[in-house]
Amino acid sequence: MRRVLEIGLALLAAAIGLPAAAEQPAPRAILERAVEAHGGDVWLAPRTLALSGEATFYDRETGEVRSRADDYRMWRAFDPDRASAHEASGKVRIVARSGGKMLFEIGYDGETTWTERGIMAKERADEYWANNFGFGVVRQALGEGFTLHRAPSRDILGRPTDLVRIVDPQGAETLFGFDAESGFITYLAFDTPRGFHERLYADFVRLPNGWVQAREVTLLYDGIKSNTVLWTETRVDDPVDPALFTPPSQ
Repeated sequence: MRRVLEIGLALLAAAIGLPAAAEQPAPRAILERAVEAHGGDVWLAPRTLALSGEATFYDRETGEVRSRADDYRMWRAFDPDRASAHEASGKVRIVARSGGKMLFEIGYDGETTWTERGIMAKERADEYWANNFGFGVVRQALGEGFTLHRAPSRDILGRPTDLVRIVDPQGAETLFGFDAESGFITYLAFDTPRGFHERLYADFVRLPNGWVQAREVTLLYDGIKSNTVLWTETRVDDPVDPALFTPPSQ
């Protein structure tokens, strides 16, 4: 009966000059296309990533610039078996400086989280990473235990965008937006303890090894811009000094 109704509606649309709804690509096909668009295997399974550039941070209450980091760096060592979307994984360190002065730093060595002030308590650290970790799960989403669901397409940054909801094995959801023309990931969203978190990705560049990097990333919480990062240098799979991920002595 449903099929008859669908055919009848399509015929009615054609009769009165309305376009019939185009068939939407399946979520897995959208994700597979994105993997190829971003560089294929080199993007799907990186060992390390080092990014450097600058960042601007905004005051939530006034909208004014709170601080600017003219030297903003991030190093990652990835966990190839990551299965949780919004928990800390692998190893990471982020350092922000302005005029040579430390604004902040945060690191994670696989067990311990620290900042420029010292070791962070685990409960607080878990909340911090839940506010921030989310993009990398897209690389595991084609594997076992993950489910993919379409969400209604919409325009993001003025461009038609396919949306896919990725659910990890623990049930955590992350919404990804893929530019309908290029396949690049231009949007990310998920719930966090801090609020509804969104990221906008733009200004893509392809490295000689095929890796595609978004050079501009804007982070928002509950619709309010938190910070914008402009990456000027990207290094993939270069050796990273293990000391970078070593927490300070307590």
